[in-house]
Amino acid sequence: MKILHIACLASALWLTGCATVETLPGDNTASTTGSAPAAPKAPLKPHTPVYPNGPLEPIAMAQAAHGSVASLSAPSDLWDRIRRGFAMPDLEHELVQDREQWYATRPDYMQRMTERSSKYLFHIVEELERRGMPTELALLPYIESAFNPQAVSVAKAAGMWQFMPATGTYFDLKQNAFRDDRRDVLASTRAALDYLQKLYNMFGDWHLALAAYNWGEGSVGRAIARNQKAGLGTSYTELNMPAETRMYVPKLQAVKNIVANPDAFKTELPLIENHPYFQTVDITHDIDVALVASLAGIREEDFRALNPSFNRPVIFAAGTPQILLPWNNAKVFQRNLEARREGQYASWTVWSVPSNMSVAEAAQRAGISEADLRSVNNIPPRMLIKAGSALMVPRSSTTRQDVSSHLADNGQLSFTPEVVTRRTTVRAGKGETVASIARRYRLTAAHVADWNDVRANAAFKAGQQVVVYLPVRAARESSGATRSSSASKRAVAPTARKGGTPSKVRRR
Repeated sequence: MKILHIACLASALWLTGCATVETLPGDNTASTTGSAPAAPKAPLKPHTPVYPNGPLEPIAMAQAAHGSVASLSAPSDLWDRIRRGFAMPDLEHELVQDREQWYATRPDYMQRMTERSSKYLFHIVEELERRGMPTELALLPYIESAFNPQAVSVAKAAGMWQFMPATGTYFDLKQNAFRDDRRDVLASTRAALDYLQKLYNMFGDWHLALAAYNWGEGSVGRAIARNQKAGLGTSYTELNMPAETRMYVPKLQAVKNIVANPDAFKTELPLIENHPYFQTVDITHDIDVALVASLAGIREEDFRALNPSFNRPVIFAAGTPQILLPWNNAKVFQRNLEARREGQYASWTVWSVPSNMSVAEAAQRAGISEADLRSVNNIPPRMLIKAGSALMVPRSSTTRQDVSSHLADNGQLSFTPEVVTRRTTVRAGKGETVASIARRYRLTAAHVADWNDVRANAAFKAGQQVVVYLPVRAARESSGATRSSSASKRAVAPTARKGGTPSKVRRR
């Protein structure tokens, strides 16, 4: 009997244990046994829910019927991945339908644009997801540049994200004689997303942020202030803005709608696989673009499509230590580069011009033809190269030092117009000397003496004709000047630079 009693008591205790719910730390609710949990020895910190909107709550039947469930399957392609990341509110406006019609009736344009984007889209989507930004923004370069990294607007905005020079500088996009990072795939995407995040934090609305990206944050801010003062709404569709900005978000919405449901618009999107198109590769020496393409086994135009910021035939490692290559060609390049043991990697280097000089003189010093020097440095006609300019010149076979980081990052090529002069004769006054004539016409005494075959300290007789070479306008305005019938020739005349340093000029 005692054994039976002990067995019953054990069964009761076991059943009681099964009915007890484990109490989480900080949970002060009573267990299902009806007894309160023992008081903790020290007060526990309140639990912070890990859910965005607080603790879980029961879901109503209606919510359960219409709620979306995250798919466990990987995206079939990049378009599917982009669709899953759509997070902006849709813009309902008649202008959206207008732009949908415009794009849908131009299948060739859409095909070219989307095929061009296939090189860059994966990287942009990766960056957006890493930052937690809506993937609609990956479609923005369709509106800005049709995904052409070489695009330049009338207002001088450049690259697939269309940065103006000043805005590019603000977001640390280098613009120098050798590269323009507004066109760089990685740098410009980083800057564009930084800027868009900044604008969204300012306005708290993606449509207004996009308007500010196109029109400027100050313009959007002033438009909002005007509407607030007038008691009007401040949404995107309610602001008074230029026609280009008015169409900006409708264009993006139209492209978004086509990507979301291409069949509805009888549009076929090219397959873009959900994997990287390119890979970054480190470079440790200055190297020719043509050599990189050759070692990687790709065409030079394909290399420039991935590295559009380079505007010269050589890459300077100190300024750009990484390049982009197609995924399958990156290893090929590295193997071929390691196997190449002889010869230099770069055919060009940089020369800092010591003083203002003509292109002909610079070409002579660099050991290159004037035409080739103009071509590789994009030197316009009738221009002198200004002192301090970073000029690209052939690299000698004995040069081992690469271009410094200071030149690679900050080198600029500046020009000043050649001064067109004309041979002119003026009459010397009483007591005139070479020095006084030079002062009168802002010339150097050495030049005046040379032109007249006299010494620099010589004096002229009153009324004596003195030869000078003056800028054309000055020659016309000079009192008593007479035109010479002799042939024009090259001479040296002062520039407008401080200190009156002479430079080569062209006589007509």
